[in-house]
Amino acid sequence: MTAILFVAQRVSAGVLAFAVTVHLVTILYAVRAGLTAEEILGRTRENLWFLAFYLVFVLAIAVHAPIGLRNILREWTHWRGRSLDIALAVFALALVFLGVRAALAVYLPIAMFLR
Repeated sequence: MTAILFVAQRVSAGVLAFAVTVHLVTILYAVRAGLTAEEILGRTRENLWFLAFYLVFVLAIAVHAPIGLRNILREWTHWRGRSLDIALAVFALALVFLGVRAALAVYLPIAMFLR
């Protein structure tokens, strides 16, 4: 199991390196171009590429963060075993749920939220 987690964290780190770079470049572009929130949302609403990018970003975070946190908790505390793994699986699911929700909120037309 440890070898699988090691590889999963390294692969997710590679995805995150790319995703964070793209995300920061996008933020810098938006700020320097003086884009308003309305203009930014106009570009992200119903843009499948935006949604796909951020869903991959969210999944990479949901894999990477719990594995790293597991390693830290195992090193700094006496917490081991199934309860630790279950707690971090719940944490990973929470990251997926909240991240997908955030990506969909920026992707979906505003009318979807006014119902």
